[in-house]
Amino acid sequence: MPIDLTQAATDIAAGRQRAQGALDAALERAAASANRRTFIRRFEASARAAAQAIDLLQASGAPLPPLAGLAVSVKDLFDVAGFPTTAGSSSLHDAAPAERDCPAVARLRAAGAALVGHTNLTEFAFSGVGINPHHGTPANPATAALDAEPRIPGGSTSGGAVSVATGAAWAALGSDTGGSIRIPAALQGLVGFKCTARLVPTEGAIPLSTTLDTACAITRSVRDAVLLHEVLAARPVGIDRRPLSQWRLALPRSVMLDALAPEVASAFEQALSTLRRAGARIDEIELPSLADTAALVRGGGLSAAESWAWHRHRLAGRENAYDPRVALRIRRGEAISGADYIDLLAERRGWIARTDAALVGIDALLSPTVPILAPRLQPLVDSDDAFFAANAMLLRNPSLINLLDGCALSLPCHLEGDWPVGLMVWGPSLADDRVLAVSLAIEQALQGRALLRAPIDTFALLSAA
Repeated sequence: MPIDLTQAATDIAAGRQRAQGALDAALERAAASANRRTFIRRFEASARAAAQAIDLLQASGAPLPPLAGLAVSVKDLFDVAGFPTTAGSSSLHDAAPAERDCPAVARLRAAGAALVGHTNLTEFAFSGVGINPHHGTPANPATAALDAEPRIPGGSTSGGAVSVATGAAWAALGSDTGGSIRIPAALQGLVGFKCTARLVPTEGAIPLSTTLDTACAITRSVRDAVLLHEVLAARPVGIDRRPLSQWRLALPRSVMLDALAPEVASAFEQALSTLRRAGARIDEIELPSLADTAALVRGGGLSAAESWAWHRHRLAGRENAYDPRVALRIRRGEAISGADYIDLLAERRGWIARTDAALVGIDALLSPTVPILAPRLQPLVDSDDAFFAANAMLLRNPSLINLLDGCALSLPCHLEGDWPVGLMVWGPSLADDRVLAVSLAIEQALQGRALLRAPIDTFALLSAA
């Protein structure tokens, strides 16, 4: 079986594999025990029709669309025609089926994706942990061989990441408001790319923060991340193929290196050493603005204010149907006045300007995606204190990129047999092509080592789960 979507699409176009055969394998894995809590609803009939259409097109000798009938999952925030969108919440149990695909889904479908189902998530995408009390929480398949106790999948795009990690999908459409693509990617040994938010439309998706929400994807490789971004953003990516030695990379010492778990620190340092041996120039820099965000997150920040605006009428009649932890965080926005909100937007603009000024001349920055390993699931289910502490740590690094209106890619940097750890390559707004180009070069350098997943071994993970 090909190791990533790009290779699978190439094999289908060349006639070495049929789209329907690839889909059959994905659907079989979707039905396996490892995915018992991954999907909220499945789109099997329409997925089979999409794969069949690709096989007919290939037999005719016509060019194939880039996703070539391969399985792609969709986070249950995005409208898919004919199905309800419920954001993983019991409070939307009576939602009517969507009349049309949202733009992001329509672009995937037009590119030949076989959409296999709506995936589970943190209710309304409101945490980096991935726990869902309504539909259950999918266990992290990438840690199953390392710990018999289930560990969190990461969130909020929990089911999307598990669908890719287990081979039920080649890629997963998700959202990233404070790390919701990159956190589960890092904890499951996958690739997650958060583009500059404005590049992909979010219409037809249930919002968390209309300012910070980003529609983007989890994939098995960086080249797949490039491909999915081109589809979702409807634009070609210009990849500069210069070697690592010709990029100016920076390692900010502020905040993002604080309180790292020993395993994260070790994997990250080993990755940096590998990159330096490959010729990378990595300058350590001070970036004090990263620690100067108190005003931006006071009272829950933009996420609380903007989610309260969307939920306030729904909470009035259905709060008992919400996850209490999610309702608590949404209600923090109730105390943010209109004047406070305007001030918050102005504070953010000033902070972005100061941070961008400090990044002039730097091609990309490197940081650990998250500072901790995937925690065990049950203690976070049982304890609010443990849950909110873990959530804060998971969100700490990646959420800074959303505040910056920037772009970032998480790719695995751990050694074979070790805990999944993500390395985050990031930059300011509209630096997407540079971040992707640098990430491709970094992935190539790290693949010279014995990585657990670059790209992922879905057979091994499925059997372990």
